[in-house]
Amino acid sequence: MTAKILQAEKFYQKLQSQYSRRINLDRSRIFAALDKFNIDPNYDLPGEIFQIIGSDGKNTVVQSLKSILIQNKKNISTFTSPAITSPLDRIFLKNKFISLYNFKDAAKKIMGSKCKLTLFEVITLIYILNLKNQKNIDYQINEAGCGWNKDSTNLFNFPKAQIITNLNFQHKDLLGAKNMHDICKIKCGALNHNTKIYIGKQNPKILKIIKKILKKNPSQKYYYGKDFKIKKKNNSYFYYDKKGVLKLKASEIHSDGIWENIALVIRIARDLNIKNKIILKALKKIKLLGRLQFIKKGKIRKLLFTKEDLLLDGCHSQKSILNHVNFLKSINKPKYAIWSLMKNREPEKYVKYLKCFKKIVAIKIPNEPNSCSPMLLKKIADRNNIDCLVASNIQAAIKTISSEKPKCISIIGSLYTAGKVLNLN
Repeated sequence: MTAKILQAEKFYQKLQSQYSRRINLDRSRIFAALDKFNIDPNYDLPGEIFQIIGSDGKNTVVQSLKSILIQNKKNISTFTSPAITSPLDRIFLKNKFISLYNFKDAAKKIMGSKCKLTLFEVITLIYILNLKNQKNIDYQINEAGCGWNKDSTNLFNFPKAQIITNLNFQHKDLLGAKNMHDICKIKCGALNHNTKIYIGKQNPKILKIIKKILKKNPSQKYYYGKDFKIKKKNNSYFYYDKKGVLKLKASEIHSDGIWENIALVIRIARDLNIKNKIILKALKKIKLLGRLQFIKKGKIRKLLFTKEDLLLDGCHSQKSILNHVNFLKSINKPKYAIWSLMKNREPEKYVKYLKCFKKIVAIKIPNEPNSCSPMLLKKIADRNNIDCLVASNIQAAIKTISSEKPKCISIIGSLYTAGKVLNLN
């Protein structure tokens, strides 16, 4: 871990001590803070706006759209959540991530303002204060938090497009949702009425709910399956829409689910009249940290033998672990896993997808008070007849599993753990 990352983490911990991490969905605080700083997000911030909303796949869409727009020589900003390797990687401005100096400078202004905000709202405002000072930004790409209608990123009246990734029954406790209709209403019911809405691949029953909610929304709508789609033929992926077919290649993209998310971005890029050769070139440059990412070198990788694969995936939902397990079917080696999970991620349901693993080692998410304890995960695994051990940390878990025999070791369940692995590596 570099000195810069350590300094950023130390300052972020200071923010955590002053502002609540608890999700408190109410836009009144962020609007009050914007008023105090005399910022109108609709007129004072540069760039046309893409808003990414959903349960799973949001960051994949952000990173893929970012790659294509940069390849098309556009200046962009991005706001994402959560951080992977550093708090600074949540904010990208023009051609680089925010500097620690600019992050701290904006944060100190916010602290000095005495505005009452949650931690997520503080990071949102740090982004806005820094974005306001940028010139020649062509596009903003903003990832929403866990909801939408009351989310602190829901600030703009004139978005270029709103993009709905896969919706599923996550964060129901935080959102006060009793069923999928509630989830869909929260995420789709407050979409703009004068924009373009792109809807990614959904469960058919959920898609029916979304269509019903959006029926009276006059914005142009583009649905996966009807207006664009991905097909896999002989281990190759093809994209289809009214403009024709594209054969897709990207060495870092490993699963059907991720390609389905990228289909959203390709449709948007083609609607922006970006040339096919630029799209295809950009796809090869996409880097999805901690999302079905093979670790091929580094300090953590050196703990393993040559014939062992190390696969890092922050798949924290039932949808994303299913995507992970489906990808593992293409790997002809015994499968092992290192598992950590947040308490609100329903480990009793999550564990049902782990029967493909020969053995699991449970760990605590590093420095995360809301992590499930390793012993709790072990008890849940034991009840489901899954062989599970516990370890004190990532390195100890790897040593527990590693041997000269060929195998694939997946580190699963948490993007926070994934980030820790990347930093240790």
